[in-house]
Amino acid sequence: MVETSFQRLSATERRDALDVAARRGGRETFLLEKDTWVVAALGVLFEAPFGRHLVFKGGTSLSKVWRAIRRFSEDLDITYDIRGFAPDLVVGGDQEAIPPTRSQERRWTRAIRPRLAEWVRDTAGPLVREELERAGFPARVRTEAERLYIGYEPLFEPRGIVRPEVQVDFGARSTGEPHAAHPVVCDAAAHLPGLAFPEAMPATMLPERTFWEKATSMHVYCLQGRVRGERWSRHWHDLVRLDDAGIAARALADRELALAVARHKAMFFRENAADRQRIDYHSAVSGNLRLVPSGTAQEALAEDYGRMISIGMLLDENEPFDALMQRCALIVERANAHG
Repeated sequence: MVETSFQRLSATERRDALDVAARRGGRETFLLEKDTWVVAALGVLFEAPFGRHLVFKGGTSLSKVWRAIRRFSEDLDITYDIRGFAPDLVVGGDQEAIPPTRSQERRWTRAIRPRLAEWVRDTAGPLVREELERAGFPARVRTEAERLYIGYEPLFEPRGIVRPEVQVDFGARSTGEPHAAHPVVCDAAAHLPGLAFPEAMPATMLPERTFWEKATSMHVYCLQGRVRGERWSRHWHDLVRLDDAGIAARALADRELALAVARHKAMFFRENAADRQRIDYHSAVSGNLRLVPSGTAQEALAEDYGRMISIGMLLDENEPFDALMQRCALIVERANAHG
């Protein structure tokens, strides 16, 4: 049986198809639509000549690849393996491609940022535009520094903070290890077996490393007590879901992985706490992790969490914010006992 490609249908037919998928799967139509663009973008990126050097990571990977979280994650976080992107720089680095000194880190960063922005503008952007067009997904592609934005004409009116645009954040200061290749499919595909939807096979960071990446970012948030931008509460939601999936337990037991994340962040992501003292990532993964903020920082997270629930980004019944904080407090107890 020959399947019809979703993107080759008329706009009316695509709307009708996604209406059916939404009713069958209990999802919002505008989220199902954006999901097709997310997967199409992934497919184009990892089938590109440079795709062998890319690693898919972040919350969308937890949802689309590992099925560890049940929330709509609309942006793509991509690492261009520094060993492939800047082999001239990593000659002096160690096995993890971490520079040997602070001065070398500054030199690497000064070289990588403009080089990556130029690559996004001159190589990734044009290729993504052309290949999406070829696949039947005409898009408005623009770039800003290391970010790529894929805008599309929506079939449905987006709600809340969801925009008809896929944001791709590129980085090139790590290896993306450990990772493995896994298939990615559109959420609507399971409900519309007669249609062919975009697919992708990205190399994807293992979720245990994503656990520590998120946990250390949350640790910084807690120590700084500074209100961040919208959708930050997703990290707390994700960490609890990683615990439910058994991934947190494996990450907590992997001491070498925790230390590797701490070493990388200590070199490339130096931050100060509210008291202006340098945040010690090694200490964070060695018995002093903090995941529960206080004061206005916690209030801002609670408001953001409520907004995510109100627009349907969390796809299951979800615990109240206070219960989420209690779960994170229990994760802290276990993490610090491991440290």
